[in-house]
Amino acid sequence: MEIVEVEARRAGKAAEGEALLSRLKGGRLIACDEHGEQMTSRVFAGLISKARDDGVRALSLAIGGADGLDQAVLSATFQTVAFGPQTWPHALARLMLAEQIYRAVTILAGSPYHRD
Repeated sequence: MEIVEVEARRAGKAAEGEALLSRLKGGRLIACDEHGEQMTSRVFAGLISKARDDGVRALSLAIGGADGLDQAVLSATFQTVAFGPQTWPHALARLMLAEQIYRAVTILAGSPYHRD
């Protein structure tokens, strides 16, 4: 897993979107956005499993800035997910995403970490 901070050269969502899209290494993009689909941890694990089973070699997950993600980024996504209707600080959203990735991997491995 690699965490990449993207700094736009100009202000605004469009510039941030260009910077994000330029860093993608192909594969599949999942965007975290307040207007995305709310899903259980098992369903999120299913997204990762589907990417694996489809032979996707790179899976990128994007968290937008304070103004959200640019439409160009949202249009490039395989799936858009939300952590709920609340607004979260970027650092906390990153931590929550890391936990969901870990949880998804343990679900897929059959570990007892996750309990329904």
